[in-house]
Amino acid sequence: MSTWKSLMLQDSVSPLMEQLSYFHDHALMILLIITVLVSQLMISLFFNKFIHRYLLEGQLIEIIWTVLPSITLIFIAIPSLRLIYILDEVNNPLITIKTIGHQWYWSYEYSDFKNIEFDSYMIPTSDLNAFNFRLLDVDNRIMIPLETNVRMLITAADVIHSWTIPSLGVKIDATPGRLNQISFNLNRPGLFYGQCSEICGTNHSFMPIVVESITQTYFSKFISKMIS
Repeated sequence: MSTWKSLMLQDSVSPLMEQLSYFHDHALMILLIITVLVSQLMISLFFNKFIHRYLLEGQLIEIIWTVLPSITLIFIAIPSLRLIYILDEVNNPLITIKTIGHQWYWSYEYSDFKNIEFDSYMIPTSDLNAFNFRLLDVDNRIMIPLETNVRMLITAADVIHSWTIPSLGVKIDATPGRLNQISFNLNRPGLFYGQCSEICGTNHSFMPIVVESITQTYFSKFISKMIS
């Protein structure tokens, strides 16, 4: 159970995912209230014996069941629009990483540094170590410093892919001939797993993504090592 939770149910690691979780709980609570209210009204209709043969209209109740859903939709729409704006905003990035999707692996370029680019392939089952996760680990992880605004520029070389990491709250299409961008900020160290979420061919599910969140000191050492 602990392995399953650590892979598929990872806690949020970015403010974006935290906001998505809050909105999920907010919308779910509203849906729960509506479900309980409607269920209670239906049960009371089934079991009471009140009738009115000549009831043709009820303007008050019609006003109520028109206004209340409208107010409910406003309570859902305002946080939703705010969240859409936050997810789309790119705010003063300190590092830019270019990601290119291929069939079926990812290429990464650290555009702010000289000659740092590499491919990231899934580790074959025959080459796995005891600490690797099958179908999820890669030979070259993306190193990202903690508490740093990162801009990811994403495109594809062949077909449409989708760069997705659930714990980051990030899912963006990699489209040939088009450059998409996403921004995120990691607030704790660790390894965070994702996969291609677009049906890009027979092996699309074998395009794993691994992000390693490290401190700025270790990130500087990583950059120095890659440059040298």
